[in-house]
Amino acid sequence: MERLGLVAPPRWRALVAPAVFLLAVTVAVVLYHTTRSHSAPAPVRLIQTKVQVVPSPRFYTVAAGDTVVGIAAKTGIPAARVRALNPSVRPTALFIGEKIRLG
Repeated sequence: MERLGLVAPPRWRALVAPAVFLLAVTVAVVLYHTTRSHSAPAPVRLIQTKVQVVPSPRFYTVAAGDTVVGIAAKTGIPAARVRALNPSVRPTALFIGEKIRLG
């Protein structure tokens, strides 16, 4: 049939134009989608754990002239709390060098 001219062999030049067109359209679509993609990345979930901090006991060393109320004023701890933490200490008889628990 080729001799009759009914079926012509494909010419590579005839196929170049459609191939270049398809390539150009593909590149244009990819560029369009990459510039239009404004989606934020998935949020990162942080796992928070509660840690209970156990404070170590704090102590105050009694100096000359200290009173329970004076120690409370210096340390910022209420006098009632100082008395509750130290039930064996008499507020009227503090001794120099004695350790008073504050927390």
